[in-house]
Amino acid sequence: MHILIASDSFKDALPAREVCLALERGIRAALPEAQTTVCPLADGGEGTMRILADTLGLEAVEMKAADPLMRPRKSTYYLSADGQTAFVEMAETAGLQLLTPGERNPMETTTYGVGQQFVDAMKRGVSKFILAIGGSATNDAGMGLATALGYDFLDADNQPLDPIGASLDRVYTILMPSKMPKLDV
Repeated sequence: MHILIASDSFKDALPAREVCLALERGIRAALPEAQTTVCPLADGGEGTMRILADTLGLEAVEMKAADPLMRPRKSTYYLSADGQTAFVEMAETAGLQLLTPGERNPMETTTYGVGQQFVDAMKRGVSKFILAIGGSATNDAGMGLATALGYDFLDADNQPLDPIGASLDRVYTILMPSKMPKLDV
């Protein structure tokens, strides 16, 4: 008997690989003669890039970036072997799993840290991005990411807005950065 073990993560509990390995241990205990194949899965949320990195041989890049509440944290994105493509997972910096239940308010959170990852990758010469958007803790419509890239969001009185979901209905003017890099997203 050959058993394929393919599971996503158990949100707020275990990453996909650890779920698969736990299932494999249980199967081997119950059916010692069985062969198993472990295949962690992800749906675009937390853990997606780790699975792609393992499969595609991507290089991890660690950096400090803002979490959904603008607190600094260590985060990771990945580069292709040729260094031209960055693989970014929104959940890594703007993910629901980074917040306590009491902090989970999509109106007060941001994708600013995701933008910081884009900026870091662009400084390394990246021009193409693959962005996994699942597992997000925010509904800022990318305002935080754009702010990190140099965009300014102003209200009707020309006052800058915080790049959070609660600001979206007050955006009156969007100012582009003076120098915008060419990107493939």
